[in-house]
Amino acid sequence: MKIALLGPIAWRTPPRHYGPWELITGLLAEGLTARGVDVTLFATLDSVTKAALDGVVQTGYEEDDRIDGRVWEAIHVSHALARSGEFDLVHNHLDWLPLAFSQHCAAPMLTTVHGFSGINILPAYERSRSSFVSISDADRCQDLDYLATVHHGVDLSGLPFHADGGDDLILFGRIHPDKGTDIAIEIARRAGRRLVICGIVQDRVYFAEHVEPAIDGDRVVYLGSVGPEERGTILGSGAALLHPIRFAEPFGLSVVESMACGTPVVAYRKGSMPEVVDEGVTGRLADSVDEAVAAVHGIAEIDRAACSARARERFSAERMVDDYLAIYRKIIS
Repeated sequence: MKIALLGPIAWRTPPRHYGPWELITGLLAEGLTARGVDVTLFATLDSVTKAALDGVVQTGYEEDDRIDGRVWEAIHVSHALARSGEFDLVHNHLDWLPLAFSQHCAAPMLTTVHGFSGINILPAYERSRSSFVSISDADRCQDLDYLATVHHGVDLSGLPFHADGGDDLILFGRIHPDKGTDIAIEIARRAGRRLVICGIVQDRVYFAEHVEPAIDGDRVVYLGSVGPEERGTILGSGAALLHPIRFAEPFGLSVVESMACGTPVVAYRKGSMPEVVDEGVTGRLADSVDEAVAAVHGIAEIDRAACSARARERFSAERMVDDYLAIYRKIIS
């Protein structure tokens, strides 16, 4: 079986800090290669993989201001599809752009929809020659047919179980109104807990006006963007991860990573959260600040060992690779 993984080029694969699409594509490349699958990863040329690596741009456009993402994504897709006849299947992780050119793909195409961003991209999907996989049932577009839902998996080896945790609340993810950073600050204040914030600043005006004024280095601490070497330690050190989102979260990698470390999650009941969080086992779902504060007060009732065990059972990278291999075989056969 020869598989082409058409990855994104916003960041290196795997990402140094932020880059969820790159993270999943990288985990899949490594997992498939370990199973003996002949994999070519189309990604930035500084990517690190045991698969064969091919690409056209040295580093991610989010990491170098001289790189125009619109231009180089198009060149990247063109380069990969020009080689498509060499493979049994092309697995697209780059959203709608490859779909616009899928008629020129000489192999069957599978697209993982890493979050359906809006109805305006639907024409590229409707006109494409591709099968689709969703990353959660909640993120499915009713106008598309899907082969399956494959929940993301994570590298559990970098997420050790922490039996004790601590008293702090943790917030992990991009700083943006969608992620509810300001709401998390209010939840922590009312719960009487210190809040540790980690993530890239994606909306600088929002950060300056609604987040930065609360950061005092004592009750609210901002650690910046945190790489994979530190994630497990920080997530495992918390009493709970806060995830008070304002949007329909397609999946939520930090939620799964936290649960794998034994740190339960207090998340708003939006998007995929009812799918990902097992109520009372790996966390609590809330619909308001008041409910979230109450969940924090009772978070010690959740058994951290049971939380970790459930997350590791449901969200391992190995399970994700198994799911995709079954889909590949179905398409190729």
